[in-house]
Amino acid sequence: MQNTQDTWKVGSREFTSRLLVGTGKYASLDETREAITESGAEIVTVAIRRTNIGQNAGEASLLDYIPPSQFTYLPNSAGCYTAKDAVRTLRLGRELLDGHNLCKLEVLGDPTNLYPDMEETLIAAKELVADGFDVMVYCSDDPIYARKLEDVGCLAIMPLASLIGSGMGILNPWNINLILEKAQVPVIVDAGVGTASDAAIAMELGCAGVLMNTAIAKAKNPVQMARAMRLATQAGREAFLAGRMPKKFYTASPSSPVEGVISSSTK
Repeated sequence: MQNTQDTWKVGSREFTSRLLVGTGKYASLDETREAITESGAEIVTVAIRRTNIGQNAGEASLLDYIPPSQFTYLPNSAGCYTAKDAVRTLRLGRELLDGHNLCKLEVLGDPTNLYPDMEETLIAAKELVADGFDVMVYCSDDPIYARKLEDVGCLAIMPLASLIGSGMGILNPWNINLILEKAQVPVIVDAGVGTASDAAIAMELGCAGVLMNTAIAKAKNPVQMARAMRLATQAGREAFLAGRMPKKFYTASPSSPVEGVISSSTK
């Protein structure tokens, strides 16, 4: 059962679910709706350049399947390779969603590995914040750039676990920890999650949430995987709050007390 007392915030917006999900790559809009509902997510990301939310008249709209009255939309600038294109795309998203100013900034540097261009990302972040956007930002796991993005006013830092769509999981938990130690805003692992254990690890590190798309949409059973990701995110968060036992590298400790145990030796 979800802990409704354990909430988190992006700016003034408050949420209970710590699983954020994308809306692309599904076999159909019906499957999209079913999987997202099963995930329990409250925030859904939408690639403005790839998803119809009213800009293509006569085509099926995501708005009819994932109503903004039930979900918080997070328009993103996926597919943009310059700060200029990203800002233009997110302004279009704000217009299509009637002034909705929450967005996910994403500026890519290479079409093959989809790694973020951090210089262009920082330029775009400054412009969007100045323009009144509430910016959640996809970034590398570089703690220096994470700090710079927070300093310019981004409301959530979203470092990659591994390359977008790779399913490789968290390859560098040490850098994620470095970001977590300094950040004063939510840190959300974004990109590279492949299965439920990856989501649990992200939450056990202390992240505020985890965002994924491909891991659910391209699973053999997306709806079942959405449920698994919901449970894993919750379990990882509970483990973080509970506090794990310390690791003991060179000693063992029995689970049961040893005092009063009958000795096998005889006199």
